[in-house]
Parts: sequence; structure tokens; C-alpha cells
Amino acid sequence: MTILKSFLMAVLCLAATAISSPAQTLTTLLNFNGANGASPYASLIQAADGNFYGTTSTGGTSSACTNGCGTVFQVTPAGALTTLHSFSGTDGEFPIAKLVEATDGNFYGTTAFGGSSTNCASGCGTIFMITPAGTLSTLHNFVGTDGNGPNAALIQAADGNLYGITSYGGTNTCTSTPGCGTIFKITLSGALTTLYNFSGSDGRNPYGGLVQAKNGKFYGTTQFGGANNGCGTFIGCGTAFSMTRSGALTTLLSFCAQSGCSDGAVPQTQLVQGTDGRFYGTTYSGGINSFGTVFSFSAAGGLRTLHRFIGNDGFDPQELLAAADGNFYGGATFGGNSSCPSGCGTVFKITARGVMTSLHRFHGKDGSNPFGGMLQATSGELYGTTSFAGANGDGTFFSLTVP
Repeated sequence: MTILKSFLMAVLCLAATAISSPAQTLTTLLNFNGANGASPYASLIQAADGNFYGTTSTGGTSSACTNGCGTVFQVTPAGALTTLHSFSGTDGEFPIAKLVEATDGNFYGTTAFGGSSTNCASGCGTIFMITPAGTLSTLHNFVGTDGNGPNAALIQAADGNLYGITSYGGTNTCTSTPGCGTIFKITLSGALTTLYNFSGSDGRNPYGGLVQAKNGKFYGTTQFGGANNGCGTFIGCGTAFSMTRSGALTTLLSFCAQSGCSDGAVPQTQLVQGTDGRFYGTTYSGGINSFGTVFSFSAAGGLRTLHRFIGNDGFDPQELLAAADGNFYGGATFGGNSSCPSGCGTVFKITARGVMTSLHRFHGKDGSNPFGGMLQATSGELYGTTSFAGANGDGTFFSLTVP
């Protein structure tokens, strides 16, 4: 985050264009403390047993990593946490993607670092399976040429296989990064197939996961690359794409097509398909003063910028949730309340037409900097995590009641 961005956020937090809604109730249910995990970056999932499952990027009981290698945990809706696994480096490190519960009843996920390969400085990352009881198996260790840094969540597609991305690695070279990234398929037994290697002009370094649309194709974004520059030091401002199951990729649009990247730049989160068939997502940068945007596009690629963040309503927005009421909910990592240096972050609601409502501004004691998205439980309640602050400085787990 640039100094200019921080300064502009402080100025613009005095003004707001978003509707402010004071009728929400946020309850902190759990404070992470390091030993039970720290800094949860990923969205939660609710499993068939009614409990929530997630990961913390650091913490846990292993001393192999300076601040702990991260954990997989279960937490009840009331906030009772059970640590299912503490990573130790060789079985993975720094899990920052949400889990997926597969049809076999087990959970599947990725770690951004660690594993058995020495081809990457911190390990090239892993794919793992973990049972509800906490027995973990490493399904795949990336080695670089097949990908490096699987930062996003896996999805289970209609064919029963898992699909995902790596942010780096692959067979194509990108300037200043170790590979342009890949898209892969992996069976539940661990047989991995690389479906696509990005090359730069078609996008590079994807960070958000894939979504399988109603038409059977996969849709996603890349952080960088594409046809347009103009977003600071980034090499290309990102793309949106579709891909068939066999790996035929089509670039649908390149971000920063408008002056000053007012249409958004650097998309980093997983897309969600709305009931109208359009895909909705966020950009890390672009918009107004590079604070990020909310956007949608059709299967053919026509982009609509729905909201440009200004600071008081947050900036650097994260993954969207398509809720039962037809609206979208999400968090912004920074902005909002000024009790944190760059703002503690916010929770917001946005309609498909772009009407934004700020639901909560974090202030530190209740957590700060939500990097993960929101979850709507079967009860209708919203749940989420913050990555920092709270009672121990290691993040929180919270519920949010929305009328």
C-alpha cells in the first residue's frame, strides 16, 4: 500500500457516499491467541455437521516456523474452537485459502508455502486432505514447473474433481516473478493435471480461485497481465477469463481499460455468480485513488463497475458472498474507522445495481483487517474473521446480525 493511498484514505474518511446502517449487531465470539492459530486470512465454510471450518495463516503448536506454520480448525456457531491440525512446514505452511468439503465428507485445501520441494525458497506449496477428525494427508507437493504458491481455494466441479490455481510457477517465464501461474485439476486421490500455463498477455499470477458457472465453464481472474497497463508498478492490470474443463482459455476482459483505471485494477478474489447469471467480484486497486472496486461482468465479458471505494466505506475489498436476500456481502481490509493506522476495515452490503451500505467499521478491540469473505450460515446469520487485533492481536471470529 502506497503512502499516497494511506494519506488519501485519511482525508476521504471524512466523507462518505455509502449508506451507513447502524442497525447491525456484531458479536466477537472468539479471540485467536497464537497457540490455537493466528491471522486467519481465509473465508470460513459451514460443513454438513453444522460447524464452521477454516484455516489460520500462522500460529499453532509447531516451532518449525517463526510464528507458527498455521492451522486447520473447527469452530461451533457459539465460538468453541477445536484445532484439528497444526502445520509443521514439511506438510505445508501458510494456509490462506478457504477449505472445500467434498462429496466424500472430507475437507480439501492448499498451503501457499511448505511441502517437500526444495525448488522454491520457502517450499512451493501443497494440496492436502483432512478428515473431520483431523487426520491430514498431503495429496500433492508442488515443484515449480507444475505451479508454485497455490494461494486460492479449491472447488469441486460437477465431474467430482478438484480445480484450482497457482499464483506462480508453470512453464512460462514472467518478469520479476517465478513463473506466470497455472490452472490445474486434481482427483480426490491426488493425481494432478496442469490444464493451463499463463504467459502474461493472457493474464498472469492469478490469486482468486475459480468458480464453475451454470454453463459448466470455469471463470476466474488474474491479478496482473492482460492488455492494459497504467496501474502503477504492476505489470498489466489483470484480466477476467473463462476456461473449459479441457483447459481452453478465453480472455474476456482486461482491467484498467478506462482512464485512471476507474473501472478497477488488480482483481485478487474469487468470483461469485449471481442469480442474474452475471459474475461479481472486487478489485484490489483502481477506482478512486486506487481504493478498489466492486464489479460485475457477463459470460461474454461486458464489465460494469458497481462501486468505487473512497476510504470511509473501506478499501482493498475482499471476496463477495451472494446471500439469500439477493444482495452481496463482503469485507474491506482497510479503511473505515481511523483507530488503526490505515483503518481497521469494514463489512458492507451491496446490491446487484451497486447500492452500497456500510454495515460495520472495525475499531481494533473487535478485530481489524478482515482478509477473508463473509459466510452466511443456515441460520441466516453472517460469520467472518478478522486477521489482526482483538484481545490478543491475533484476530477474531465474529457473527453479524443483519435485519
